[in-house]
Amino acid sequence: MPPRKNENALAVSDARVGWSAWQRLAGWAPSATVLAETLDGGQAFRWRQDADGAWTGAWADCVAQLRLAPAVASDTAAGVALEWRAPAAIAARVEAALPRYLGAEHDWAALADALPWRSDVHLAQCASVFRGLRLLRQPFGETLLGFLCSATKQIVQIKQMVALLAERHGAEIARAEEEEWRDELPRGRGAVRTAASQVLGCPVVGEVSKRWRGFRRLPTWAELAAIPESELRACLLGFRARYIAETAQFLAARPGWLDATEAAPYPEAQARLMELPGVGEKVADCVLLFGAGKLEAFPVDTWILKSLARRYGVDGWKPAQVAQFGRVHFGPLAGFAQQFLFAWERRHGGR
Repeated sequence: MPPRKNENALAVSDARVGWSAWQRLAGWAPSATVLAETLDGGQAFRWRQDADGAWTGAWADCVAQLRLAPAVASDTAAGVALEWRAPAAIAARVEAALPRYLGAEHDWAALADALPWRSDVHLAQCASVFRGLRLLRQPFGETLLGFLCSATKQIVQIKQMVALLAERHGAEIARAEEEEWRDELPRGRGAVRTAASQVLGCPVVGEVSKRWRGFRRLPTWAELAAIPESELRACLLGFRARYIAETAQFLAARPGWLDATEAAPYPEAQARLMELPGVGEKVADCVLLFGAGKLEAFPVDTWILKSLARRYGVDGWKPAQVAQFGRVHFGPLAGFAQQFLFAWERRHGGR
């Protein structure tokens, strides 16, 4: 079935434009590992790394690319700088929105230092390996949608579902022209190409072609309320389609409910979210941590259960008990500590 026409679509100019110039983003110079963990480590589901190493992502009505570039010595002690660009037509909008999205209102180094790492050897190790890690501040409604897709799924599968929702039911944000490189040598001639490159002292490439790439936002909750559940299921959502459809109807009948929930204190906000179909404590805490900036939220998934069972003596505890332990042990920044533990467990848990 073809995608439904989006009656609330953003107006997009027919003029096709390129990207803005790359610009330095002050205040954050993460390693490649930390940048990947922040953008593609389970906080958000709309970032992907391109062949050239840059990251392309979308949120709300914004699209941006991020990359690490060599820094002037005086710029950063890390030796790299973070740069951004956006489709030229929306670059001003992205420039205004990107710092908040990347959590620039917080001094993350100071917050990391305030964690109880001095008395927690494992946390100290995790924070050292992932020094510079941040929590994103995503649009609240989008964060809810993303984590309603997350039940029993891995990150790559969640990204597929979210991408299909945007592709089939989201309005176009912008278009940008991109270069596409084609080798002049046929497939299977990689050794010849490598040898030629060594002789010439430069890469051997063929023609450069141009292509236009469109970017779409996720459907709003008002738009989701008008989409039949069967069309949601076609986005690989499975049983999650019912949760999303019912949540959309719930929100349609309660204007302002999401804004009030985002603004509420953590315990009240968590309880409100758990009124929604398919939202348990873990999903609620993910939404509040990554979409509302409530740093005391402590999501407990299988990685955190493994981490705390192995290293903190809570084997056999229920997730709600583990979450309470996390909030008590790690304090008011428990959610930030959780992200360090989560990153470590995913990448190094067997060690």
